Amino acid sequence: MEATTDLTTALAWSPALCVGDDRMDDTHAEFVEQLNRLLAAPTDQQLPLFHALQAHTVDHFAQEERWMLATGFAADNCHAAHHATILDTMRAVETHFVQGDTDVITRLAEALAEWFPQHAASMDAGLALHLQSVGFNTRTETLADPSRVRLASMSGCGSVSCS
Repeated sequence: MEATTDLTTALAWSPALCVGDDRMDDTHAEFVEQLNRLLAAPTDQQLPLFHALQAHTVDHFAQEERWMLATGFAADNCHAAHHATILDTMRAVETHFVQGDTDVITRLAEALAEWFPQHAASMDAGLALHLQSVGFNTRTETLADPSRVRLASMSGCGSVSCS
């Protein structure tokens, strides 16, 4: 079978997707690479690539949520809720694919390619700024001065428009 989508739906990695934190940017670049690999795959080869993207996304979101909790976000913040929605959708997509909806993985991948730049530019960029402002090192996952953080004090998404 031919590839399920053309390269116009691929998400090109560019400096515009960078959020200002090297570790977060590295993780995001890996996400984009895996997403593009999935978008280029024939339908009959998508499931293992989808599993790889899903596992990466679970780890990616868990990493950001660890950082949020360590730097003052409440566990039920809206950024984490966005992550949960994406993961719930990914689980549902696999079920639909296995039940015979063979286009569903492509549709999700195209939606993720559309969703990700806005998520990175708002919530993730805001999170990166917050991490820098409190002196959190994402490589070591440590705070330079823990007294700069009031735990569970933030319920927003981490973007510059939320608290």
